[in-house]
Amino acid sequence: MMETCERSPLEGRKVPVDAQGIVNYTQVFYNAPAPVLYEQAIKRHEGLLARNGPLVVRTGAYTGRAPHDKFLVREPSCEDKIWWGPVNRAFEPTDFDKLEARLLAYLQGREIYVQDCYVGADPQYRVAVRIITEMAWQSLFARNMFIRLHDRQELADFQPEYTLIAAPHFRASPEWDHTRSGAFIIEHFGKKRILIGGTGYGGEIKKSVFTMMNFILPQKGVFPMHCSANVGPDGHSAIFFGLSGTGKTSLSADPNRTLVGDDEHGWSDNGIFNFEGGCYAKVIRLSSEAEPQIYRCTQRFGTVLENVAIDTQTREIDLDDDTLTQNTRAAYPLSFIENASPSGMAPHPKDIVMLTCDAFGVLPPIARLRPHEAMYHFLSGYTAKVAGTEAGITEPQATFSTCFGAPFMALPPHVYAELLRRRMEAHGARCWLINTGWIQGPHGVGRRIPIAYTRAMVQAALNGALDTVAFHKETYFGLLVPEECPGVPKELLTPVATWHDPKAYADQVEHLKGLFRKNFEQYADQVEPAVLSVLE
Repeated sequence: MMETCERSPLEGRKVPVDAQGIVNYTQVFYNAPAPVLYEQAIKRHEGLLARNGPLVVRTGAYTGRAPHDKFLVREPSCEDKIWWGPVNRAFEPTDFDKLEARLLAYLQGREIYVQDCYVGADPQYRVAVRIITEMAWQSLFARNMFIRLHDRQELADFQPEYTLIAAPHFRASPEWDHTRSGAFIIEHFGKKRILIGGTGYGGEIKKSVFTMMNFILPQKGVFPMHCSANVGPDGHSAIFFGLSGTGKTSLSADPNRTLVGDDEHGWSDNGIFNFEGGCYAKVIRLSSEAEPQIYRCTQRFGTVLENVAIDTQTREIDLDDDTLTQNTRAAYPLSFIENASPSGMAPHPKDIVMLTCDAFGVLPPIARLRPHEAMYHFLSGYTAKVAGTEAGITEPQATFSTCFGAPFMALPPHVYAELLRRRMEAHGARCWLINTGWIQGPHGVGRRIPIAYTRAMVQAALNGALDTVAFHKETYFGLLVPEECPGVPKELLTPVATWHDPKAYADQVEHLKGLFRKNFEQYADQVEPAVLSVLE
């Protein structure tokens, strides 16, 4: 259902954006389908139609998230709940109101694009969100990423609980608006409103909604997770924790397993459920041989390709070209994946996989974690920021991102860790640590583990092939490592064996363990002694 009417014929009639304070617009494209949004995006010079059908767009100066420009409004409904600090910077309510008024004034006289959708596949916990954008391609992005309403009556009855407004061409004034720069991502949980401006990166829409869910769901006893999820032929589900670039999308897109979702899920008393209705895959150097399912999605109508190189004459795309950014992306509906779950829901997981991208090249490529180790590594969230994932990151950098998603966690980390512990204990889930990072040396010396080997390790863990394999406690981290794994060279399972200099390896281990210990000091008074002593 779509309304694309001039303002005058709508006099006296309720229009979706009026309730959000947007007035004097020229036209509203309400829940416009992909063909209409393609037409609009091309007419407005927002993007190019590529060969085979994807829409190629540029996101402007920001080709990744701008974490330092994200704020949460400090107000009574959330003030005593938020994990305030460098991740969640406080913003004053009066400044929010002034900035919102200026943004709404900016949208007057413009065409407006609206998508009404749900976040959360489980009807018991879903949130109704209205996405309002100034760009047609952003509306297609939202249509791809979130859960669409199914029929005309559902649209007619839709009442948004939250509203998100994104206007990349509207820039804040740091002096006047008290933002850090012209870009801003600001969430007001009291008013249930999200404002995004100054940046066109689609990931800001996606992740600000994820932050919203991370605030709402724990207060309902639901564990929100930065993870992908799939289900095997035996009905056993698995979840994959990890930050962008660690392999969540690639490793969960297994043709032999049903994909529940590639990035954001909740774990309730009912099982797990996807927050989204689409995928946002990193596609730099994507190949049809290594990742055929995702590759096919980059070659079809309806997919939005962000910052992917395109020949303007032949309209051929080049997924190997990183001229604009390493963080090239594809946003497409989950239905584009042939074996995707139509319900977005699955039983309680049997296996939990924690993905890390170890830039130092010393962590084992696979290890089985005991419960106290699972808590330690979940709270630590060690990985490497992959080039292009955030503005200013040009090469992998070691970091600790608690709960494998610190930039999106609105509440204190121990809230999510306790939810993980309770769910693991209640359902007896096994936990695995998978390193998708470097072997034969650190970044710049060694090479990244081939994804074929990582896939083989994940498959072995999930299909029970490791159940009869002997494990040993390796010397350096005290982790339980399998003696062998089908499809993986045996020496790869012992990282020190791949290094030319064992002493250099040992030195790197001690350096990394020191970083772990220093980072974990902040949780010393929040965990049991067994968790605290994991690397002692």
